[in-house]
Amino acid sequence: MFSDTLSDGFRYARQVQFGETDMAGIVHFSWMYRYMEEAEHALWRAAGMHIARFGEETSWPRLSASFDFKNPLYFEDEFEVVVKIDAVSRRTIRYACTIVRGDTTIGTGVMTTVHVRKGPPLKAIEIPEEIVRKLTEASQK
Repeated sequence: MFSDTLSDGFRYARQVQFGETDMAGIVHFSWMYRYMEEAEHALWRAAGMHIARFGEETSWPRLSASFDFKNPLYFEDEFEVVVKIDAVSRRTIRYACTIVRGDTTIGTGVMTTVHVRKGPPLKAIEIPEEIVRKLTEASQK
C-alpha cells in the first residue's frame, strides 16, 4: 500500500513507451524529469488552469530540479507520479514528486519554478494567490 505521504498528492498515471528506454530496456534517467513536468502540467489542468498558453506575457521557468533514483522503470511499466506543492514563496513554487510503480518507489524528486514576466529580460514577479489556491486544492483531491 502507498504510504500516508502519498495519499494526499495529485496522481498522474502513465505507461513507459519504448522510445523512453535505453538499450537495456530501462527508462533513461532524463525521462524522470519529463515525467515530473508532465505531472506538474496535469496538476495545472486539474486545477482548471494552463501553465502556458501562446501569447501569454508570463512563464514558469525552472530554478532547480533534482531526482533521487531508487528502482528502475522498464518498457510498458505502468506507473504514477504523485505531485504535491512542497513550498510557496512570493515568486516561486516547489513541487515534490514521487514516482511509484504499484508499491515500489521508483524515485523522488523536487522541482522549483519561478513566475516571470517574459522579457527580455525575464523578471521574477509575484504569484497570484488564486493560482496557489487552485493548485493546492487540486493536489489534495
